[in-house]
Amino acid sequence: MTRISNEIKAQARDLLNFIDASPSPWHAVDSVAKLLNANGFKPLIENQPWQFKKNGRYYVVRDGASIIAFVIGSQALADAGFRIVGAHTDSPGLRLKPKAAFSSQGIAQLGVEVYGGPILATFTDRDLSLAGRVIIRNGDSHVAHHVQFSSSIVRLPNLAIHMNREVNDKGLVLNKQTGLPLIFGFAVDSAEAQTQLSSALAAQLKIETSDIITWDLSVYDTQKGSFWGLNEEFIANSQLDNLASCHAAISALLSNKKPDSTSICALFDHEEVGSESATGASGSFMHDVITRICASTNTSTEDRLRALSNSFFVSADMAHAYHPNHSSSYEPCHYALINQGPVIKTNANQRYSTNAETTARFIQLCNSANVPYQQYAHRSDLGCGSTIGPILAAQLGVASVDVGNPMWAMHSIRESAGVLDHSYMIAVLEALFKS
Repeated sequence: MTRISNEIKAQARDLLNFIDASPSPWHAVDSVAKLLNANGFKPLIENQPWQFKKNGRYYVVRDGASIIAFVIGSQALADAGFRIVGAHTDSPGLRLKPKAAFSSQGIAQLGVEVYGGPILATFTDRDLSLAGRVIIRNGDSHVAHHVQFSSSIVRLPNLAIHMNREVNDKGLVLNKQTGLPLIFGFAVDSAEAQTQLSSALAAQLKIETSDIITWDLSVYDTQKGSFWGLNEEFIANSQLDNLASCHAAISALLSNKKPDSTSICALFDHEEVGSESATGASGSFMHDVITRICASTNTSTEDRLRALSNSFFVSADMAHAYHPNHSSSYEPCHYALINQGPVIKTNANQRYSTNAETTARFIQLCNSANVPYQQYAHRSDLGCGSTIGPILAAQLGVASVDVGNPMWAMHSIRESAGVLDHSYMIAVLEALFKS
């Protein structure tokens, strides 16, 4: 195995810090925006005019949880096209309901809704807390503020084995309505429980409780990301799917100072629930940004279509790593191994956008970056997940490939991946932006 240098380990540490600072999609976009601001990117507002300079660096945020950053290339769009990386800011988990707090026998609890497809059992007996955005009054209008409780304020205790004797044989099954409410204290009734929650949010934001209108709050694990393994060759954290891809994409874009092709990094919300939203990949966000780039650079409709034909899109989302305890769950000859390089994901039914031609293009990028690569196909008798790749490829009509780094425990609250793989992904995405 390739030696893990201090530089490679620093990239992994930077990823863990990025995830720790991003316990919700809104925090993730804020973390990305801070990196962009520090590297000379100019923020754009959708309801204001856009004007660009050659090799100018820009970004735009939609509804706080999706962000598209781009660098205007030095060559004409029609000839050079776009180099695009797409990923998603959301992760499966638990979200608070609008009127979440209630009391049961004097125990204060929070009602939650399942977001996407998390492994629910992994949320039990963890040091959980809340993070997201709170909408507060601002005169006759309103404004969103991010909030994060750094300490553990909620918990989902397991039922004792004495009352669930078959848990080790049949697994932990949690009813989504009755088995998931979180404990956060004591309250004589639901009104008091609601007051306690509102007061805690107000104290965090240093506002009056009457200023709070509503919120979008996620449940997150307060345990920080860490290295593990005898030689610290692995990393563990929440939200590796898919903040690891977001971090790799942004890291690659930041190193791309004066590209020939216009380079785009698009990070969308709502992938885990199907992408059908104004901020998801099925929405108009990417189309709108490309249309405005073309308009502001005086690119005609004809040249816009030529540009898209000359473009290449990499959909970056994490991949399933081979688990030695469950070898029967994998397609033979398609074992994706940790720390062996990015995985090219293929599905004949277009759950992934990859085809033979785009596979070859990505392999060439890997070769140019001296990065190993792997190929993955799902077992035919198991349902295959999907990504934003087929969605955006269909919308834009661009050549596309679905790739991702291998990981264990996808959709667990505590996922694992390889230190080397993150460095490999950054390197190959740098090669894409330079191509």
